[in-house]
Amino acid sequence: MTALTASMLLDPAVLEDPYDFYAMLRTQAPVWAVPGTDVVAISTYALLSEAVARPEDFSSTMKCLLYRDQDGLPARLDFGDAAMPTLATADPPVHTTHRRSVFPELVARRMRTLEDDIRALSATTVAQALRDETFDFMATIGNIVPITVVAKLIGFREIVPMQLLEAAFDSTTMVGGTVSLDQLNVLVARIGVIQNWITDQVAGTSDRDEEGILVAVRRALDDGILAMGEVTTILHTLLSAGGESTTSLLGNAVRLLAESPALQRRLREKPDDVDVFVEEVLRLESPFRQMMRSVPHDTTLGGVDIPAGSTVVLFFAAGNRDPAQFENPDKVDLNRGSPKNHLAFGHGIHYCVGAALARIEARAVLTELLEQTRGLALDADHDPQWVDSLLVRKHAQLHVTATPR
Repeated sequence: MTALTASMLLDPAVLEDPYDFYAMLRTQAPVWAVPGTDVVAISTYALLSEAVARPEDFSSTMKCLLYRDQDGLPARLDFGDAAMPTLATADPPVHTTHRRSVFPELVARRMRTLEDDIRALSATTVAQALRDETFDFMATIGNIVPITVVAKLIGFREIVPMQLLEAAFDSTTMVGGTVSLDQLNVLVARIGVIQNWITDQVAGTSDRDEEGILVAVRRALDDGILAMGEVTTILHTLLSAGGESTTSLLGNAVRLLAESPALQRRLREKPDDVDVFVEEVLRLESPFRQMMRSVPHDTTLGGVDIPAGSTVVLFFAAGNRDPAQFENPDKVDLNRGSPKNHLAFGHGIHYCVGAALARIEARAVLTELLEQTRGLALDADHDPQWVDSLLVRKHAQLHVTATPR
């Protein structure tokens, strides 16, 4: 039996294909104190579900960022008391206040109004990409559609998709755990640029604007419910998470399709199965591999002591392939019962507010791709490239060849 070593956590080869490592974690150490670090990894479905249900023991407040030290191990850049709990990185009651400020029901209404626009954008973007027999799906479709949609969802004005995309990627790289300390400090400094842009967007709103998230948080700011720092962080989080999660989902879905003519044939014959396929992609290749938690006091999980001050890495991607929860967990199963019973969008109070939007976008893009082509395959001259990250499971490049109808 191969023994777990601390270097595995950030090993580029393991990050590129992490599933044997996740299986080792589930079998050997479901609660793994990474040797020589203050990091603890959780990997089984049951223990992940328990941890997220105990915010008093596993706090969402982000106390640090991880980076890859000179030995290839995870090290921490600590914030100390400077950490500002905000939405995804906040516990109740702050989390409750912030979540209400973006009004989940308002988000749901806004998503419904955007659905036709999403289908139209998907159709146009796919058609443009198919002008070339071979193309990089990420550059032409996978990156563009999500960032455009989430910017519209929020209500940003005069958007430049590539600039917003770069800002979103900076954010997830910053929390990806694989850059050096010097690189991390550069990213932290660069965040100020997008924060200033968001501040200007908020300042430019008025009650005459279309009802949306931007207007809602501006009202919360005017009413004293939120401070400007909280507003900009909430909007930046929504932009980054909304863009990145769907970008990752789309790339992973298209790669799985390109690898399987039989799967393409099934979905062309039974297009209603696209929704189930999306859930299987979310489970098999979770867009966000993990989320971090801080430990405010000594606690235990799964019979393992976890000291105060630890950083806990919740490996949702490992839980989503847990054979104790899912039969044939490493396979696409379009007949799987309860297909949404996965952890790809989190669990409990921090369940992603944009999950429905990601599903709408994925259905629209995949449906258009299947309808506008007779076949799809990986480009034999360009292997798929993964982003080096402990956080996102995303293709940096995904070159495919397509046969248009």
